[in-house]
Amino acid sequence: MESITWICKPFNSLTPEELYQILRLRSEVFVVEQNCPYLDEDNKDQLSWHFMGWKNDKLLAYVRILPAGLSFKEASIGRVVNSPSVRGTGIGKKLMEKAIEKTWELLGKQNIRIGAQFYLLHFYESLGFKKVSEIYLEDDIEHIEMVLTT
Repeated sequence: MESITWICKPFNSLTPEELYQILRLRSEVFVVEQNCPYLDEDNKDQLSWHFMGWKNDKLLAYVRILPAGLSFKEASIGRVVNSPSVRGTGIGKKLMEKAIEKTWELLGKQNIRIGAQFYLLHFYESLGFKKVSEIYLEDDIEHIEMVLTT
């Protein structure tokens, strides 16, 4: 995946267009594609960093980076999503590799905990995450907690 521009900003620095594109992509995948009606806006965005992969003016990949204590006692990476238009290109792995680096850059080298959709277990294991919980349902989708240790 060539010519991706990676940008990371705190919530208050997002432009209205960036925020719109983030919410649109999250809704497109998590609500519409996964047929999961839930309230995506959970009041954690305002305290998170937003890591985005852009090509021209299209948001292709996104995660939010949450400080320790917001979702878990450890720092966390959440709302991991890429556009259906770029699936199978390796952008998801690149996104997570860069998000891990950025998390450590912003918050210091520490363990990172995620609440992963269970079907992505092997993907996250390939990045060094280890499962640390049993499967649980979140919004009727199987999830598992995983930790990347430093």
